Amino acid sequence: MHKLRYLLVLTFLCVGGMVTTSVMAQDNADSQAQPPAPTATAPQHMRGRGQFDPGKRTERLTKQFGLNSDQQQKVLDTLKSEQSQMESLRADSSLSQDDRRTKMMDIHKSTNDELRGILNSDQQKKWDEMQSPREQWRGHRDGQIPQPDSSNPNQ
Repeated sequence: MHKLRYLLVLTFLCVGGMVTTSVMAQDNADSQAQPPAPTATAPQHMRGRGQFDPGKRTERLTKQFGLNSDQQQKVLDTLKSEQSQMESLRADSSLSQDDRRTKMMDIHKSTNDELRGILNSDQQKKWDEMQSPREQWRGHRDGQIPQPDSSNPNQ
């Protein structure tokens, strides 16, 4: 009888330990899976993605184009300027959504032109190659019909 009671208590303790361990592991997984709290400086729709962070964009462009330190500083300054212009535009509630979008596209185009001007000729060629498909996609997305490439006879 004592052996049976001992066996039941031991089984209960083992099951209880396994359940406790499982619950603790689940709590740890949940707390690690939660994204970090958003910062107060980034607009809500950009938090966590990092693609609009001027520092991260400068790092990415440095890797893609092999920017020197002078170019990196100019790129960073340009991207910070774009970010502040975009934030000001988002805060301007007097504009319609279409006007805001148009102005954002103008700011983005101006920034891209300025960034291209910072690059040397080899880097500009690579920039143009990277921008070409994006521009075609944007035109197609905006309802424009992409023009066939006359240099490609397969079209």
